[in-house]
Amino acid sequence: MKFLDQAKVYIQSGTGGAGCVSFRREKYIEYGGPDGGDGGRGGDVWAE
Repeated sequence: MKFLDQAKVYIQSGTGGAGCVSFRREKYIEYGGPDGGDGGRGGDVWAE
């Protein structure tokens, strides 16, 4: 007798976030420029 187990598993982690838009402000720097960041990599996936 032949047994066959098969499963399709679709997994997706988080997408991070929208990030941040900000500009550097210091007393003696006239045009500080942007200093924001990206949203990161997103969440991890654990399977046990």
